[in-house]
Amino acid sequence: MAFLGISGMQYSGEMFAGARIILAEDSNVFTSMIGKRLKELFDIEVEICRTFEDLQLSYDKSSDPITLAISNINLPGAENGEALEYLVDLSIPTIVFTGTFQEGMRDKLLAKDIVDYILKDNVFAVDLLAESICRFLTNHRHHVLIVDDSATARALLSSRLKRYNFRVSTAESGAKALEILKANRDIGLMITDYNMPDIDGFELTRRIRATIGSHELRIIGVSSSSNRLLSARFLKAGGNDFMLRPFIDEEFYCRVNQNLDTLLQIQSMRKERAVA
Repeated sequence: MAFLGISGMQYSGEMFAGARIILAEDSNVFTSMIGKRLKELFDIEVEICRTFEDLQLSYDKSSDPITLAISNINLPGAENGEALEYLVDLSIPTIVFTGTFQEGMRDKLLAKDIVDYILKDNVFAVDLLAESICRFLTNHRHHVLIVDDSATARALLSSRLKRYNFRVSTAESGAKALEILKANRDIGLMITDYNMPDIDGFELTRRIRATIGSHELRIIGVSSSSNRLLSARFLKAGGNDFMLRPFIDEEFYCRVNQNLDTLLQIQSMRKERAVA
């Protein structure tokens, strides 16, 4: 196992030569850097589109589905964000690679359900982009369970996780969550609400920890409560992390990644010990 990017993501060295990646970017420097890095790391031949017309032609010329698009906000021929709108309208998963960051712009980008955005304003930008691409291409291996008695909350979390390409199951109660976990031992992360009518998040976590350890399942508790001691109680019940609603998207995804990275590292070490 190797580590990728600056977050410490574990990367098996797998190649993704079959992935079709579109890069909508007019900068020669960045197209060269990104193309070289993705070929070197993943054996991906990136399709470069320097103008909006190039992007449209690239989509039209092939019936092969686009796995992922990387797009600048503004392209020649699409100076007002039309390229991004075009990709979103086609339901193509998109990572925005931009040198512009303002609060209003960030809110507009996230409202479009993009996969991620990476800023060009630092020397790690291409490495961060490579990590984001790798996560998207491998997240489908992770099965996440959402437990919440609110249908709206379940739908919101589910859509967020599916945007990042995770496999998602949902449960409307603690009892249903225990059922699903028993039938799906590949679930590596559970995100559970604290306040539920049948079994609250604390009790659910305690019951799970009686048979399933943190080396098999990571648990993140969530709550809309203003009681800051809930996090301490949840962690003492066997949880691995805790977040208060409303979430900030970037923090939520970071916490999910950190817990899954930790799980993979633990499992990798256990395998190495078993072989030794």
